[in-house]
Amino acid sequence: MAVKFKGKNFLLKMGDGAGPEVFTTVGNLRTTGLALNNEIIDVTDKDGMPWRELIAGGVQSLDISFAGVFSDNAQLALLKAAAFAGTILNYRLTSDNSDTLTGAFLVQSFERTGEYNGAEMYSGKLV
Repeated sequence: MAVKFKGKNFLLKMGDGAGPEVFTTVGNLRTTGLALNNEIIDVTDKDGMPWRELIAGGVQSLDISFAGVFSDNAQLALLKAAAFAGTILNYRLTSDNSDTLTGAFLVQSFERTGEYNGAEMYSGKLV
């Protein structure tokens, strides 16, 4: 039987920039997502028509999405500051199955929302 993993343990952690770098979980997360993208190289020409012709070796990219409840958490304040400054920092994703992915990312988007009858939320994307 296949092992299942808890979403609550799929965590986004932010590095402190020191050596050795210490990673701390970004506060109040509700959702963490990972998208691996493979850009194709299309070399279709008139001789190869009508079928598209692709070659291997396109550009790969990794995007991380996140969302949670906004608060005065110190890590969340650092994430917000990195978003405003356009700073590239080290982040780490960890999972129940011991998967760990560490790399340098830019906060491409950071959004705060709040409805009159709910908590203030935040969301964003690392690229």
